[in-house]
Amino acid sequence: MGRIPNRNSSRNSSGWVFILPSLILVGLIGLPLLALVWRSIDANFFTYALSGSALAALKLSLLTSIVSVVLALLTGTPLGYILAQWAFRGKKLLDLLVDLPVVLPPSVAGIALLIAFGRAGIFGGALSLLGINLPFTTAAVILAQTFVSAPFLVRSARIGFAAIDPQLQEAALVDGASDWQVFQYIMFPLAGRAILTGIIMAWTRALGEFGATLLFAGNLEGKTQTMPLAIYVGFEQDPGIALVLSVVLLGVSVVLLALLRRLEEENKE
Repeated sequence: MGRIPNRNSSRNSSGWVFILPSLILVGLIGLPLLALVWRSIDANFFTYALSGSALAALKLSLLTSIVSVVLALLTGTPLGYILAQWAFRGKKLLDLLVDLPVVLPPSVAGIALLIAFGRAGIFGGALSLLGINLPFTTAAVILAQTFVSAPFLVRSARIGFAAIDPQLQEAALVDGASDWQVFQYIMFPLAGRAILTGIIMAWTRALGEFGATLLFAGNLEGKTQTMPLAIYVGFEQDPGIALVLSVVLLGVSVVLLALLRRLEEENKE
């Protein structure tokens, strides 16, 4: 009889083929983050963290990101339901359009928003007649954040709704339930975890938005200067604030990512 190869010994002998490149990438990701945390920890950490500009940027980021996520939830959940459950002409094109901001460079997103809704933009004149001026306002920050973050919620909601057994919906309709009742009592609760995952992903993206916000909303302290913009300015004027805000964003990202991983594990169970 032929000798059966020992899988463990074969794995041990060739394991470095996998371990070495993996360690290189882990180091490339982990070392800069460790360096950031290490450099930011000093006696002035809380002085910078509690400074007026840092608190203003933190407050504005939390406010605008929460509002943008709420807008994404109210508009993205119905759109995700339509993409998952309805069949119509142009569906693939709509699907592509919704996903486009995910791969679109932030600078292009900012220019597109400015060309569309700026004072001299295509729709700027009509908005001005209504007394609405979006560029370089807090509303512009929210719009930019919603533009780049909503697709993550739509995609997650679409996946959640598509995974629901169609027979549940059909049975409810046969029993006399309306489309809204089916959505409210069956579809939305069953897709709840997927939608929550989308909320976390959208919020993370909104908090980290930089390029579109800078071009469309500007960088006005207390009005449009979010944490990423404050980091950008602080890197040139006051590196201490830039380091502290970077660590704060890193901490928030870690927490949100941990919640996301937890939701994924619960979905597998």
